[in-house]
Amino acid sequence: MAKKKHHEPSQQPPSSPAAVVAASKAPINIGIGDTDRAEIAQGLSQLLADTYTLYLTTHNFHWNVTGPMFNTLHTMFMAQYTELWNAIDPVAERIRALGHFAPGSYAQFGKLSTLPDAPVAPPKALEMVRILAEGHEAVARTARRIFPTADQADDQPTADLLTQRLDVHEKTAWMLRALLEE
Repeated sequence: MAKKKHHEPSQQPPSSPAAVVAASKAPINIGIGDTDRAEIAQGLSQLLADTYTLYLTTHNFHWNVTGPMFNTLHTMFMAQYTELWNAIDPVAERIRALGHFAPGSYAQFGKLSTLPDAPVAPPKALEMVRILAEGHEAVARTARRIFPTADQADDQPTADLLTQRLDVHEKTAWMLRALLEE
């Protein structure tokens, strides 16, 4: 990574979204300015919402899958929702380390997520696979959107977290898409 310019901490106007989600009035001096920390935390909040939404959809499909591929998909979906569950905490804790509150309600996740909610009526097994493949691709796009800001701000912990998430989501999407090939 090329070293980018260093951003000095700046004050957010009280009406800005970053000021609303700020966790503390105590100054934070970790080498990432207030504006960059707020922008990264906002992006990570969207990543958290997308991850949680995909987790819920995957768990839903684990419970409700039927058909000749039941055992394979039931087991695969369990591995996927477990991985997603384990990813939620590091994302939320990174938001906190940047000095902001992590979203944690269904209402907040619904507003922040780029993914649709799971269908009310469980779809057929291969439609579940397609929905999950698209969900993993969407979460990868969200993670990728945050990366330039983290990189520019020399926020290596966030960049590392995003790289790990990109690897998981792109690989999982590939494996799910492979099931859809004729």
